[in-house]
Amino acid sequence: MQPCRKSLWLALSASWLLLILLGICPLFRLAVPPKPPPGHPQGWPHWLDAAFLSSFSQPGEPPEDAPQLPQAPRGSSCSWGTCFDTSKCRGNGLKVFVLPLASPTSEAPQRILASLETSGYHTPNTSEACLLLFLPSLDQRGVCQPLPPHWSAGKNHLVLSLHPALCTHRGQVMVAEASPSADIFRPGFDVALPLLPEDHPLQGGAPGQLQQHSPHSGAVWLAVAEERGGWRIAGIQDSACPWDEHCDLHPRPQQTQLGEMLPNATFCLIPGHRPATSHFLQALQAGCIPVLLSPRWELPFSEVIDWTKAAIIADERLPQQVLAALREMLPGRILTLRQQTQFLWNAYFSSVEKVIHTTLEIIQDRIWGASAHSSLLWNSPPGALLALPTFSMSPQDFPFYFLQQGSHPESRFSALIWVGALGQPPLKLIQAVAGSRHCAQILILWSSEKPLPDRWPKTTVPLTVIEGHRKASDRFFPYSTISTSAILSLDAHSTLSTSEVDFAFVVWQSFPERIVGFLTWNHSWDEARGGWSYSAKMANEFSMVLTTAAFYHRYYHTLFTHSLPKALRTLVDETPTCVDVLMNFLVAAVTKLPPIKVPCGRKHPEPAPLAPGGPGLGSETQPLGQDCINRMVAEFGHMPLVSSRVRLDPVLFKDPVSVQRKKYRSLEKP
Repeated sequence: MQPCRKSLWLALSASWLLLILLGICPLFRLAVPPKPPPGHPQGWPHWLDAAFLSSFSQPGEPPEDAPQLPQAPRGSSCSWGTCFDTSKCRGNGLKVFVLPLASPTSEAPQRILASLETSGYHTPNTSEACLLLFLPSLDQRGVCQPLPPHWSAGKNHLVLSLHPALCTHRGQVMVAEASPSADIFRPGFDVALPLLPEDHPLQGGAPGQLQQHSPHSGAVWLAVAEERGGWRIAGIQDSACPWDEHCDLHPRPQQTQLGEMLPNATFCLIPGHRPATSHFLQALQAGCIPVLLSPRWELPFSEVIDWTKAAIIADERLPQQVLAALREMLPGRILTLRQQTQFLWNAYFSSVEKVIHTTLEIIQDRIWGASAHSSLLWNSPPGALLALPTFSMSPQDFPFYFLQQGSHPESRFSALIWVGALGQPPLKLIQAVAGSRHCAQILILWSSEKPLPDRWPKTTVPLTVIEGHRKASDRFFPYSTISTSAILSLDAHSTLSTSEVDFAFVVWQSFPERIVGFLTWNHSWDEARGGWSYSAKMANEFSMVLTTAAFYHRYYHTLFTHSLPKALRTLVDETPTCVDVLMNFLVAAVTKLPPIKVPCGRKHPEPAPLAPGGPGLGSETQPLGQDCINRMVAEFGHMPLVSSRVRLDPVLFKDPVSVQRKKYRSLEKP
């Protein structure tokens, strides 16, 4: 009996030991929370419908400065690496030759061609081109016109259509068309364009319509795009799906008002079918947050634009979840989305020219590869079209991204003194500028007919003389000898003290994207003449700062030389007194901000816009000078100047205290 009990005890012990060995590890694993897999974002809520509402959580969002690499094409053997020869583009960059138009029946091809011919991409020589552009069109019978003789199977060709493609040419050719179907679109190879209306402006374009970021009492919460055109208003208390008239058993008449124009709404529901794509740009311009319901088309420029920052992509099969998420969205999130819609509209969609240039810039980024624009440059103001790669590809080198990069401007500047046709060496000005503790170098741009002097004043900073070509545009050429980001632009006739220079530079360090200067002009609309005019008379309100005595970032030299149309640079060379207007136009168009005025301790003469050879002592304007501002408005497509009444003074400048206690003492002296 004893051996049986001992055998039973051993069997039971072995069974318990086996259970412990097999079960304790799983129980332990259940007690300790598992670690998330590598790369999985933490802190996001876990929704049951996360697969349908992925744009709210944005899982796995790449860093801002990570370049977006082209994706693999869907269902196609043609990709960027196999169907495009980048060796043709390495010499001169992206150069585009437009294949001859065969009697187009619409104005769209002519508008595209006009936009390309004024850009830096265009070349009239096929041997220099790395991209051949074909503009498809229909003949009078509605039949697709034949392919051009230079087709060569379509390699390094781009078929571009601002409307949904009627004549499909694929294979080895890239296709850039409006609202392409997601089934045939090849990511990383094709380019998705927006659906533009027939009367979309060629240049400039109307700015965004968002006037008030927070909804007011009369604002509409929800606008629903109608398939037959127009918009329908829906209420915030709707419990059914407002985008489908058949799913609401008790529709209320006051919530189904029809309108051709988009109302002032916070959210714009847009169905996913392709005919509704015409509503997308309307919502974007109006600052209405697009809510895209299962879109079956590729979003415009989706390769570079992060649409999760401006739009919401939801599933039409989940009406309750979509409406609940919109109602619970925080005001700060709504403000961020609406602001992004306005930036994207102004930067890439407001004109035909911007749409075409964005398309070509995307292709050029593919050619550049790792040195292409980062996601930050594409998705932050002023946008990739105004962040030229010829200057830098690092965001911290541009004056617009110091805040995002957590950096600040450098503490030194370069003085660029322009000596005009009959000018003399500005000896006193050189000594005053060299006395600034922030001055790094002095550059003399000698455009005078007189010979160079044998001797220059001795300074504690390097002094370099540059031979000019006696053109007004020479003042804003990106000279390689400029070693700092900040430039103090001066005319030989300027009179500044060291204290004025020091204070103005300190102000510029707080506003590195703007022009900071002493002398101002103002623009206004002339009802009698039916055009714009500007005045040099001293006034409280101003919109321009003269670059004869002003600080600005050296990047604007690159923009002035490589971004402005050649017609505008020719205009200022022919009318030198218009050069200040053009520089202020450029900076205002980029920043959407006015310049900064700082005070002068001494009495400066009022400049006249039309004195021969540069600003003079008169105060009268003449028709020729007034005409240049209207020609610039026509070339820009809009009036970019912004008026201001802000003037920054140093602390204790006008207070009745001892001069010895003031930091900028000379500003108080007569």
